[in-house]
Amino acid sequence: MEDNSKDSQKGINFSEQKIALIKKIKTVSDLTGGIKDALSETISEILEIVMGGAIELRVSDIHVEPMKSQAKIRTRIDGVLQDVIEIDREIYETLLSRIKLLSGIKLNISDRPQDGRFSVFIERESPIEIRSSTLPTEYGEAVVLRILNPKSLISLKDLGLREDLFTIFQKEIKKPNGMIIITGPTGSGKTTTLYAFLKEIQSPEIKIITIEDPIEYHLKGISQTQVNPAGRYDFASGLQSIMRQDPDVILVGEIRDSETAKIAIQAALTGHLVFSTLHTNDAAGTVSRLLSLEGDLKNIGPAINLAVAQRLIRGVCKDCKEMSPLSSNDFNKLKESLPTKILNKYKVTEKIKIPKAKGCKNCNSTGYRGRVGIFEAILFDEKMEKFILNNPSIADFKEEAARSGMLTMKQDGFIKVLEGKTTIEEVERVTGEE
Repeated sequence: MEDNSKDSQKGINFSEQKIALIKKIKTVSDLTGGIKDALSETISEILEIVMGGAIELRVSDIHVEPMKSQAKIRTRIDGVLQDVIEIDREIYETLLSRIKLLSGIKLNISDRPQDGRFSVFIERESPIEIRSSTLPTEYGEAVVLRILNPKSLISLKDLGLREDLFTIFQKEIKKPNGMIIITGPTGSGKTTTLYAFLKEIQSPEIKIITIEDPIEYHLKGISQTQVNPAGRYDFASGLQSIMRQDPDVILVGEIRDSETAKIAIQAALTGHLVFSTLHTNDAAGTVSRLLSLEGDLKNIGPAINLAVAQRLIRGVCKDCKEMSPLSSNDFNKLKESLPTKILNKYKVTEKIKIPKAKGCKNCNSTGYRGRVGIFEAILFDEKMEKFILNNPSIADFKEEAARSGMLTMKQDGFIKVLEGKTTIEEVERVTGEE
């Protein structure tokens, strides 16, 4: 039996003294200062400050990027990269070796990408898993450390859904069969949403099996499997094996190829509830993408229950946000974008005030802290199924979805502006300007 105790896992164990030091890191500047202070210590001390400080700052990724004479460390906070410090090449080389050793990556290979993992143990909390990736570049190997903190797992009610979307999601994820597809680029929060679905429906009465690449978070009471191309266990073959395990709910990490698409659609049509993701720009692109993979239009409509697209935008910092009068330009943007019922609901006039990002110590002078999701969702009801049979273009499909009541991600973002959660500038940064 595998020993899952703290001492048996490869990783970084923090002493009480180091934890107390890390807890003092509240800003990127504090992290920079902590690393500078540790540069005269061992490489393990430096890495502990980098990792511990990043976790304290809610960093999602750490980037170590070699340059000609130095290397740069950057962190991604709320989806935006920030410079932390530049270190000497000698320290970079030693740091790289330490990361590769911890990650189980071969030290003597530097001419091709490698992936690994290790854990970080802070206090008595659940271990935080770190996914490491190296990539050969002009001046050496670049390293990205992705921090998978169990605290990032949230419930359905914490996703930031509008009330109408929350009701739709609750209803659709409790259906006995069909497919729910989440679309969006890498880093848009698709996995977080899927895991929120699983947490919402999990019970002793149903069997849930996942196939992921890789398993990002471990969920109790759910059978989770991970693709292994070397062992010929990919999404398609894994999904076939899962079907023989009599599951009620199946999570497929991503539909990437024709075979996986066909099996997932058949599973949805034969009494299983299937959750999965696709890489498309919006919800309306779901049918087109599946059509290019699966090729059978008559099965796609009946199989899909709900197609969702999402992005993550930064929330305005509560400590320093300013409520400013609506400019005529911003008023026109809201008036042209939002339907009348939304404008009336929030009493949108040129006299209302909306948040503006200012910047303070608590948000690293960005004006933003934390992130919130913006969503658009298309329900595949009988009317939509018939419409799909005409093989509409993405533009036509989007127009039909809008006539059926769909609000776009930008519209959802503007609603969050009216609710005081973010800014127009942030919504346009993520969704694009008109």
